[in-house]
Amino acid sequence: MNLTSKKVTVQKSANDLCLFLSDVKNFEQLMPENISKFEVIKKNAFVFALKGMPEIALEVKEVNPPNRVVLGAISDKLPFTLIANVEPVNETTSEAELLFEGEFNSMMAMMIKKPISKFLETLTTNMEKL
Repeated sequence: MNLTSKKVTVQKSANDLCLFLSDVKNFEQLMPENISKFEVIKKNAFVFALKGMPEIALEVKEVNPPNRVVLGAISDKLPFTLIANVEPVNETTSEAELLFEGEFNSMMAMMIKKPISKFLETLTTNMEKL
């Protein structure tokens, strides 16, 4: 299952945005209001939970400044990656979009598609406000 967020304009250079997204503690600023847990568990990993959803642990898998940050699920129960693609617009502005890629059976994909889409939308909307 692959989902793509809207592309947003961020008032940070592409390099600064990549650095921001590669620092896991910064994800707390991007999370939805209905977050029930956020905890940095390692230098490059955090766990979060939204009300009514299971906890998800993510870790930084790859950072290629100024264009890409890849986060991956730590657990094999929900195997997915969250990819931030960043494009420079000028020296102080960039565009970003998030890609969600996961391997799920059709039943699971049907159940999580809407909440994951909403989650991506919230992350990008909050990124736009940075």
